[in-house]
Amino acid sequence: MAIARKDSRGRALRKGEVQRKDGRYCYTYTDPLGRRKFVYAPDLVTLREKEKRLMKDQLDGLDLYAAGHATVNDTFDRYISTKYDLRDTTKRNYLYTYDHFIRDTFGRKKLIDIKYSDVLQFYYYLINERGLAVRTLDSIHTLLHPTFQLAVRDDIIRKNPSDGVIREISKKAGKNKGIRHALTVDEQRAFMEYIAEHPIYYHWWPLFTVLLGTGTRIGECLALRWEDLDFENRIITVNHSLTYRPTLETGSSEMRISLPKTEAGIRTIPMLDVVKDAFEILREEQEDTGYNEQIIDGMYGFVFKNRFGEVPRPHTINQAIKRIVGSYNSAEILQAKKERREPLVLPSFSCHILRHTFATRLCEAESNLKVIQSVMGHRNVETTMDIYAEATDRKKQESFENLAAKLDNIF
Repeated sequence: MAIARKDSRGRALRKGEVQRKDGRYCYTYTDPLGRRKFVYAPDLVTLREKEKRLMKDQLDGLDLYAAGHATVNDTFDRYISTKYDLRDTTKRNYLYTYDHFIRDTFGRKKLIDIKYSDVLQFYYYLINERGLAVRTLDSIHTLLHPTFQLAVRDDIIRKNPSDGVIREISKKAGKNKGIRHALTVDEQRAFMEYIAEHPIYYHWWPLFTVLLGTGTRIGECLALRWEDLDFENRIITVNHSLTYRPTLETGSSEMRISLPKTEAGIRTIPMLDVVKDAFEILREEQEDTGYNEQIIDGMYGFVFKNRFGEVPRPHTINQAIKRIVGSYNSAEILQAKKERREPLVLPSFSCHILRHTFATRLCEAESNLKVIQSVMGHRNVETTMDIYAEATDRKKQESFENLAAKLDNIF
């Protein structure tokens, strides 16, 4: 039989209760989101009063939900607490998205008062005021729709107010609304040549070469290890990804390794000559300066490292792109003015555009959609088809421009 723990006065402590070295008391519990919480008190009587209030608050929350007085936030927290099978990384991503876009605005609305038009209006606010793309809106919808559906199944509300909202927005926005446009061949060449020849930015050349030469997502690229590279058979294996998000326990961000959500994410990619050159440059440099010795979730031997000898954080890559594009555009505008020509100005873009650019180049060279889908790791072939359609439209326009030039010579 287990022996009950006691405090300094010999009183038995309940489960979750401890007395600290400084004499204060602490009660530890887990909230509905799986996060550890702590309640402190100067004495045991006060601590147990706080425990009673905590229990009452939790029961009141249940009563509010059952009576239909809960907010969207209350209902989402209830929904996410039921998702016991979620991977830790997925749960963190869900909570980050919800807290960032919903909790302090739409989430405070009373659940039973939400109508279809309220959801539609909120989604348009995210698009028009916060600049979200329709595809980003999909991620938000995948959280709100099942939240409302839980309330429907619990007989709190009769209908799901988010049914059909995304379909309506997609229809009005048009097929190409929110589609990420790839860099043109000239823009891609200008970007990479500027990096290769720049005295400060040249060290970014291997990383951007790999991104543009493999089409990997930034998390997949940064998670590559030397053992994932088969130089003899010229193959790159992609079977995990890296994330940098807040933890459930502390709220501070940390590097974590995650596995692909679908089988399509696990794939092999042919190693192009220029990509092989980039990896060999990194290997030669690290033979002199030292390899990345960081360990993340038991994995080590990562290909990329920053000046601290660790894997770069994904957001630093976007920051680097912003600096490089700004520097290039300033120099290009001045040079074009001297040469009395139109400058080739680079658009503002993120590292995900480099993946989209690779996909576009692949679509321009390959017509087999299944091959493209496999290399890109797309779960749905519809995603591949959208990129292919945009790429072929551009090639069609170029073909007609070439034809027009030839016809002008004839006529």
